Amino acid sequence: MKSMSINEKRLHERIDALGQIGKIGDTGVCRLALSHEDREGVRLVQAWMAEAGMETIIDPFGNLIGVLEGLDKEAPVLMLGSHIDSQPYGGRYDGVIGVLGAIEAVQTMAEAGIKPSSNIEVVAFCDEEGCRFNKGLFGVRGMTGKLEQGELERTDKNGVTRREALLGFGCDPAAFAGYAFEEGRIGTFLELHIEQGPILEALGEPVGIVSGISGPVWWTVEMTGFAGHAGSVPMPMRQDALVGCAKIIVGLNELASSDPEAPTVGTVGSLSVFPDSRNIIPEKVSFTVDFRDIDVKRRDSMENRLIALMESACAEHGLTYTIREDTRSDPRYCAPRLRTLLREQAALIGLTPPELMSGPFHDALIMSYVCDYGMIFVRCKDGISHNPKEFSSEKDIALGVELLYRTALRLTE
Repeated sequence: MKSMSINEKRLHERIDALGQIGKIGDTGVCRLALSHEDREGVRLVQAWMAEAGMETIIDPFGNLIGVLEGLDKEAPVLMLGSHIDSQPYGGRYDGVIGVLGAIEAVQTMAEAGIKPSSNIEVVAFCDEEGCRFNKGLFGVRGMTGKLEQGELERTDKNGVTRREALLGFGCDPAAFAGYAFEEGRIGTFLELHIEQGPILEALGEPVGIVSGISGPVWWTVEMTGFAGHAGSVPMPMRQDALVGCAKIIVGLNELASSDPEAPTVGTVGSLSVFPDSRNIIPEKVSFTVDFRDIDVKRRDSMENRLIALMESACAEHGLTYTIREDTRSDPRYCAPRLRTLLREQAALIGLTPPELMSGPFHDALIMSYVCDYGMIFVRCKDGISHNPKEFSSEKDIALGVELLYRTALRLTE
C-alpha cells in the first residue's frame, strides 16, 4: 500500500492524552456529557483544533466546532466529526477516533498547503451517548433544529437538569430561542467510528464502509402494582410490579432472538425498584427498553408484540403501566455516491473494505436528515465497546483516518 499522508504518531499521542481525562482503571474512561471531565476533554480538543489551523466555537448546545476556511465560504460545508462523551464504564475509542481523526485529516491538509474548495467543519457533538439524561444525540439534534419539548428539564440520577448542566458547562440555553438551522448549509457529513461489533474482526478486515444505521426506539416504562409484606401476602393475591417487569425482560429477549438471521436487538439496560426493600413486595418498577432494526417493518412488528406482552403481564398480575418514548428514528442509509467514493479511495491505499450496517446509532443518524452522510468503521477487538476493554489497534485506526483524509480531500477539491 502507499505511504500514509497523516501523522500517525501525533494522532495516537492525542488519543492517549484524551484517554487520561476521566480515566477509570487502566484503560477505561468516564466522561459523562456536560460533566467536569467532559468540559476538560473539550478544552483539550479545542486546543488541538486551533493547532490544526481552525477557528473554534462552542455553540449553545455544547457542540465544539472547528472551522477551516475554504476558497468559497458560501458553499455548503463538509462536516467531519463524532463525539468525545462516554458511557459511565466506557472505552477510550468510542467517538474519540472520529473527532481526533477528523482533526488529523484537516491538519494534514493544512500542513500540505491545501486550500479546500469549501469550509470544513470538525465537530465534537455534545451528549451523543444519552446515558446521563436518558436521551442521546442531543448536540446534533440541537444543531439541526430537532430538539423536543422538555429536553432541558430532563434530570440525571442526581437530580441535575440538562439546563443546569449546560449552564455549568458554559453554555446559555436561552440562546436556543434565537437559533435556526440553515437548510442546505451542510453539504456532506463523514463520520469515522469504531465498529462496536465483531464483523470486521471475523472478516479479517481493518476498516469497513457503513451501508446504513438501524432505527432505534427507546422507552422508559413504569409498572405499578401494590406494596405489601413479603412474609404475609399470599402469592395469588400479590400485585408484584417486579414480576411483571421480569416477564417483559424475558419476553423482549425472546422477541429479538426469534429470527436468528435478522439483526434485530432488544435490551433492558436500567431498572429501579420502589420501595427497594428485601421484605416488601415491589410496588413500582421503572426500566428502560431499547430495541432496533435496520428493517422498520420488522422493528414495528416487534414493538406491537411487546406492547401486547405488557398488556398480558399487567392483566395477569393486577398492574398498570405507562410508556414514555425517549427516542424513535427510522433506519437511515448512507449516500450511494459516498459509499462509491469511499471504496475508490480505499482501493488506492490497498484496502477492499466490506460494507456493513450499524446496529448502534451515531451522530450521523441525525445528520442524514439534513445532508448526505457516509461512515467508516474501524475494527475493534472482539467487537467490545461501552467497556474499558474496548480496543482498536493503532494501525487500524490510522488506516481509517487515512481513508477519511483522502475522501475529505476528494470532496473539497
